[in-house]
Amino acid sequence: MARPLRFVYPGAVYHIMARGDGGKKIFLTDSDHLLFLDWLEATCKSHGWRIHAWVLMANHFHLLLETPEPNLVTGMKWLLGGFSQAWNRRYQRRGHVFQGRYKSIPVSGELAADAHQFRNVADYIHLNPARAKLVGSNKAPLLSYRWSSLQAYAKGKGPDWMVFQRVLDAFSLAETGRGRRAYLEWLEIRANNDGGRLPDAAMQALRRGWYLGEESFRDRLLALIQQDAKTLKTKGNHCGPALQKHDESAAEKIVELALAHWQIPDDSHVIESIRKGDPRKVAIAAIIKARTNASNVWISQRLSMGHDRSVSRLVKQAKAQPQIQKLCKEIEKMLPCED
Repeated sequence: MARPLRFVYPGAVYHIMARGDGGKKIFLTDSDHLLFLDWLEATCKSHGWRIHAWVLMANHFHLLLETPEPNLVTGMKWLLGGFSQAWNRRYQRRGHVFQGRYKSIPVSGELAADAHQFRNVADYIHLNPARAKLVGSNKAPLLSYRWSSLQAYAKGKGPDWMVFQRVLDAFSLAETGRGRRAYLEWLEIRANNDGGRLPDAAMQALRRGWYLGEESFRDRLLALIQQDAKTLKTKGNHCGPALQKHDESAAEKIVELALAHWQIPDDSHVIESIRKGDPRKVAIAAIIKARTNASNVWISQRLSMGHDRSVSRLVKQAKAQPQIQKLCKEIEKMLPCED
C-alpha cells in the first residue's frame, strides 16, 4: 500500500496527530508533558513554526500547526525523534515511542471561503478532554484540563510560538479579553451539552479526510502534485533543496552578524587560523543549530571547525560553559525576535 503524500509548501497549516506505539500511554507524569512541550518549543524556535492549538492526551497529541517555511517533515523528525530519545532514556526503554507515521492533514487558511474548517480543527483539539470524558458533562470545566492551549487562550498570553488570532478570526472574535471569553464559553457549552462532539460530517472529515477545505483548496493541493512531482515525494517529502537553501541563508546571516560584532574579518584564511574549538565559533554554531536546520557539514565548513561530528559535540559541551553561553546571548541580542 502506498504511503500518503506529505503536502509541503510555504505557509501550510496542518492538523497533526501522533499516537503512542500500540496505543500505549506516553504522557505518564507531569514531567512527560513538560518534556514534550520543551521539545515542541525547541522545534518551533529552530523551524519557525506557529501553533494555533494543541492538546496532550494520555496516549496521543494533536497540533494545529502552521509552517511558514516548507519544513514539516524535518521539524516533525526533530520533535518526535528528540522527544522519543529523551522519553526512552527516562524510562530505560528502547524502540518506538510513537505508532507508525504521524497524521498530517492540510487545513485551508482562507478565512472567507472555509473559516469553518479552521474552527472545526481548533474545536476538535480543545474538546478532546471532553470526548475522553475527563471533563465536561458537568464533571469539571473544560478549562480545568491542564495540558492544552486553552489555558493560554484564557490568560491571553503564552509562549512566543503560540498564536491566538487566526482561531479567534475564524469565529469573528477580536483578540481581546471579551473575544477570548466568548470563545471559552462556546467551548464549555459544547463540552457540557455535546460531550465535546462535533457534527457528524465534521467528525468524519477530521478523522478520514486527506484535506480540510473547500474544493478550490483541494484543487490547489492536486495542482502541487502536477506542477512538480519532485516537490511531493511519496517517501518523506520535504522540499529538500528549497528547505536547505533557506536554512543555509539564515545561518549565513548569523555568521555575518557575529563576525562583524567581534570584528573578525569574513575571510576563509582568517577564520581557518582561529582554532576549531574557539568559544566564538562554538557560540555561532550553537545559535545556528538552535535557530535553523543547517547541517553540521555546512557549519563545520563555514566556520572551519574540522569534522562535522565535532560540531554537535562542541555545541553540547557548550551548555555547561558560562563563557560560551554569554557569547550566545550577545549573538541573540543582534538577531530579530522570532514569532
